[in-house]
Amino acid sequence: MTGSDAAPVQIDTSRPHPARVYDWWLGGKDNYPVDEELARKILAADGTAVRGARANRRFMHRAVRTAAEAGIRQFLDIGTGIPTEPNLHQVAQGAAPDAKVVYADNDPIVLRHAEALLHGSAEGTTEYVHADVRDPDTILRLAGETLDFAQPVALSLVALTHYLGDAEDDVYGLVGRYVSLLAPGSYLILSQVTPDLSPEGVAQATELFRRSGTPFYPRTLPEFTRFFDGLELLGPGVIPVYGWRPEPEDVTAQAEGVVPVYAGVARKA
Repeated sequence: MTGSDAAPVQIDTSRPHPARVYDWWLGGKDNYPVDEELARKILAADGTAVRGARANRRFMHRAVRTAAEAGIRQFLDIGTGIPTEPNLHQVAQGAAPDAKVVYADNDPIVLRHAEALLHGSAEGTTEYVHADVRDPDTILRLAGETLDFAQPVALSLVALTHYLGDAEDDVYGLVGRYVSLLAPGSYLILSQVTPDLSPEGVAQATELFRRSGTPFYPRTLPEFTRFFDGLELLGPGVIPVYGWRPEPEDVTAQAEGVVPVYAGVARKA
């Protein structure tokens, strides 16, 4: 396990954190009353929130498995979130036991759970970096102690970009910087909340997030697709999350109702 400076980090329980809100939606216990309060408010405003969190997890499983079966043996997951089994490394190493996985997140609670994340396969490697996605130099430097960026890497930014702004965070430039440093043959795995499929609910959720101090930026289909500029999209392209190479469980879940999330996976030529 590595960190930006390996310094003790205080957990702020006075404000909700996206990773902990997401944990509550997934039925986890690693959240505080302030996180549960926001999660319940958003769920009341947008009844798709729990379905969306679960659909995102299943998409991550399918996308990671796809990359591993295509020969990718290195994975960098930024915005890891609180552990929810199966975790990314379990999926990757289930398909490729020698896979190397590096997690990165800025939530101190995730840091507390790093030991749980680090139990990978005997043949593979699993590490954790405590750093923010907005600091690519730190993440790539620390991840580079485990991963060889001269070789293909699958970069996972699942349910992360909707917390990053165009002007505030230069989100397109930020994602582009990560991709530019990946070797040919690397994969980009993304999902993102959209207003296209549930305008009213997503608008209310956005306002609740922002009132709580968490910036939130749903994106339209053209805005989301822009993240993949210059890359080769895997079939079926950019599509609502349930439809990306669905398995029987996803087909069943889709019958519960719409989920306003787009997903896509692309390869760097």
